[in-house]
Parts: sequence; C-alpha cells; structure tokens
Amino acid sequence: MVGMIPNVPMAEALHRQYAPSQAAYELIHTHCQIIAALAVRMADQVNERLLRGDDLEGVLPERPLNRDLVRTGALLHDIGTYRILKDDGSKGRPLTFQGERYIEHGLEGYRLLLDAGVDESVAQFARNHTGVGLTRRQVEEEHLNLPPDDYLPVNPEQEVVMYADKFHSKHQPPIFVSQPTAAKRTAKYGPDNLARWKQLVARYGVPDLQPLAKHYGMTIV
Repeated sequence: MVGMIPNVPMAEALHRQYAPSQAAYELIHTHCQIIAALAVRMADQVNERLLRGDDLEGVLPERPLNRDLVRTGALLHDIGTYRILKDDGSKGRPLTFQGERYIEHGLEGYRLLLDAGVDESVAQFARNHTGVGLTRRQVEEEHLNLPPDDYLPVNPEQEVVMYADKFHSKHQPPIFVSQPTAAKRTAKYGPDNLARWKQLVARYGVPDLQPLAKHYGMTIV
C-alpha cells in the first residue's frame, strides 16, 4: 500500500508533532531545512550537467534527480533524533543526545515515519543517511547497535541527502562543516569510507556554504 508523501507544510507538522520541546524542534528542524537547501541545490546542479551532457568522467547519476523527493526526504531525514534525546532543553539545561544510542536515530526515524503513514520511499531517507552509508559487514564487525543489515542509499535522491548531511552538524552551537573537515571526519572510519567520500565529492560537487552560514549566523569549520 502506498503511503503519504508529505509536502513541506506536512513535513513541518510532523516535526512539531514529534519534537518534545521547542528547543529540540528548532535545532533538528532547522538542521533538516539546511540539509534540504544544500541537497536540492546539488541535485539541481547535477540535473543541469546531465542536461548538458557534461559527464566526461562518467561519475554522475544515470538519471536526473527528483528534486521534490530530495526536498521531502531531507526535511524528514533526521526526525528520529527526537527519540534519542537525553535532555530536550526544556528546563534550562543544554539539549543533549544519548551518545550511545545516536547510531540508532536513522532507524528510529524510519520506524517513526512508517508508523505515521509516510511512504516507504520517504522513510528510507531516515534509515539510509548515516555516515557515508553503513554496510551489514560494518554493522557486524564494529558491533554497532543496529540490526545487521545494509543501511545504504538505494537511489541518487537518498545519496545526495546523505552527502549533504555531512556539511552541517547539530553540534552545540550548530555549525557548517567544510569539505576538508568532513573528509577528515570520514577518514577516521577507515580508507573505504574515505574512498566513498571522494566518490561523492566527484559526483555531487562541493556546496557553497557561505550564503547559508551567513543567513543562519553559524560558523564554518
């Protein structure tokens, strides 16, 4: 059965429904808005290159990206983080996450969205955006607190959202992450992850973070 494909107001309503506090809503919903802006812009650039036939290196996706699906998926990709908060920031204390459970936030978001009647095609954005994708082998060998399975993008829309997500952090205070910094963070998890990162950079390019950083008053590290 086909589920709901939320539009932008519906995505915002889902955030308001599941956010346990205004502080949590502002942090997580704003992050999702930023990732949506980055991902849609990169999707548009890829589509423009495909239209021009500008893929001499053969690195671009085989088809144009659905920008509406990219936006919707990005707006909801991190909704599961509401379920792994340690303190929601509602009583004057800093908003914090349960560090040991953070790896679960994608799967929590996937389940939350399905329970809310959202279509599988959208819910998968939450499930498959962690890191540069998690393989069953990684889950098992690193003893990650997830059911053994692949948590990898299954289409370019999910992939560009996963990639865009690495350029902004819900760090307190929130920050934008430059490509060199993101590459260093990725390299900490091994050469395979770094190689995957380089493939993503070649495919989707490096977004210009300055306009959004200025708009939101956030720094770039």
